[in-house]
Order: sequence, then C-alpha cells, then structure tokens
Amino acid sequence: MAEQEEVLDSEGQDDIALVKRMQDGRDQIVGEIKKVIIGQEDIIDELLIALFGGGHVLVTGVPGLAKTLLIKTVADILQVDFSRIQFTPDLMPADVVGSEVVEESAEGGRQLKFVKGPIFTNILLADEINRTPPKTQSSLLEAMEERQVTAAGVTYPMSKPFFVLATQNPIELEGTYPLPEAQLDRFMFKIELGYLSEDDEVKVVSQTTQTHDSGLAHPLSGEDILEFQRIARQVPAAEAVIKYAVRLVHASRPQSETAPDFIKDWVSWGAGIRASQNLILAGKVRALLLGRYNVSYGDVRALAPSVLRHRVLLNFHAEAERVTTDDVIKRLLEAVPEPSSEI
Repeated sequence: MAEQEEVLDSEGQDDIALVKRMQDGRDQIVGEIKKVIIGQEDIIDELLIALFGGGHVLVTGVPGLAKTLLIKTVADILQVDFSRIQFTPDLMPADVVGSEVVEESAEGGRQLKFVKGPIFTNILLADEINRTPPKTQSSLLEAMEERQVTAAGVTYPMSKPFFVLATQNPIELEGTYPLPEAQLDRFMFKIELGYLSEDDEVKVVSQTTQTHDSGLAHPLSGEDILEFQRIARQVPAAEAVIKYAVRLVHASRPQSETAPDFIKDWVSWGAGIRASQNLILAGKVRALLLGRYNVSYGDVRALAPSVLRHRVLLNFHAEAERVTTDDVIKRLLEAVPEPSSEI
C-alpha cells in the first residue's frame, strides 16, 4: 500500500479497455454465480471487489446460508487453482503450509524435501477457520500478508493471485477458537450473510430439489485478476477522500481525541491503519465497477461496515446494552462529517 501509485489515464485506450473488461467480467461472474446462488447480490458484489482489489475475505453466517458453496462457486468460475481446508481442532500447521520429509536420493543417500501444503494455491477456502487452535490459525499470517511461506529457514513464494476466503459460524461457541486480532486485521472484508427473503428461499428450495445442471462458464483467468488489481491501484483518490477515510478510522479508536463519546463508552479497541488502506483500495475497485475514475465519499461509506466490523472491538458496556458492531459503525458514519460535498 505504501508504494507510489501511478495515475490512471482515463483517456488511454488500453486502460479503458481493461476497465471495460473488468466490468464485463464482473457481470459475467455474477451471472454464473446466480445459476447456483439465489439472492445475496450485495454479498457477491463485495466478494468480487475484494478479489479485484487483492484482499482476503472472512464470511460469517449461520449454517445453511451457502457460505462454502458461494466461495467454491467463485473458485469454480475463475480459471485458477483452488484448495479447501476443513479446519478442525486437531489440524496442525504442517497440514496447512506443508512439511519436510526424508527422501531417498538417486545416489542412495537421504535428503530432506519440502512438500508443499494446500496453502500453495490461488484461492484457499479456509472452511470454519475458527474451529482450529490459534497455533494453526497463525500459519496463515505470513501467507496472507506477505504472499510467502517460510519453512525451515527457506522462503517459498505464493502463487499469484492468492486469496484466502474463510468462513466461520458465529453462533456455535463450543469447540471454537476466536481469531486473534492480528489474524482478523489481515482480512480486507468481514462479510455477514443473512437469511434470504421468503421469495428467494422458495427459489432455493425449488432449484435444489430437482435435477439441475449449472454448467458454469469460466469468463476470467488468474492473469485477468492480476491485471484488474494493477489497474485498480492506478485510480486516483483525492486527498480529501483519503482524509475522510482516515478520520473515520481514527474516530473508531477510543484513545483518539476525535472519538465520539459513544466510541469511548462502547469500544475497547478501534481499527488500525490497514482499515484506512482497505477503505481506499476497495473504494478504487468499486469506483471502476460503477464506471468512475475516482474514489468518492460514497465509496468509503458503502464499504465501511465490511472493512470495520472485524476491526472494532466492543467492551462489556456495549454487550450489556446489546449494542452491535454494525450499530457502532452506523453511528460513526453519522458522527464523522464529509470534508466536502463536492466529491
């Protein structure tokens, strides 16, 4: 995030063609997903924004809302490698990143060989990530942040693109291990799936209780995703918009002088700098998908819940008053004014 960004030339034909391909690719992917997933349009849009921005996603929802199916469908549509790890209490770090094994050499001797684990892929589905102990959860940290894995002193680069799409069940506490804050902070978005409307649920029941062949197409490749990530970083963001994103994040910290009283009353720990970075980067992708070449305040506001909800930690006062993180973020957006209405 710290490197200097090139400025997107909205007059360049190559850039315009790439943006058009991004928009068309999004529409094609959404069309394919809808062959399998009913409803959840906003969730699908945010998932694709994260993918096109190079961010990881944590998907939370009660059982039966197709969290795993949604992620697997996205992986099936894209022409990339896919691995799934079912996180369990007995899963070890070596089961994720790989391990060294003793191998017979051609000369008859023995040597150590590193056998890569399922993390070496393009899209990793970390299913029920909160069911494994912190020691195993932490095996993802280096890969998620630095796109590399270090084993026995040797660093192995990850494939490009690389995404971790994780799921967790928020209602079952027995046999679960809360994700450490450092792990949560590495997810660009935390997306919450809710129940479907009655009409959509009728469609799901009808579709899943009869013979159905989805026949998914593959409109985009991994190379396309990398190009989308590159072009998104070239979208300009006005200093006023960046300041607005930073002020939102600063105001979420109870230690900050700019924090509203309700933040000091209800929040024990606010969002860090990755939240500001992700608000702007995801805002750039959203702007392109909506046909704009600049980030707006509206982009920041629309993405704030998914960027902040796993980074704002509530205290026992909020729990006692049954205040949710989304309640706090909604009030935060109302409390922090936009610097200007012109953008």
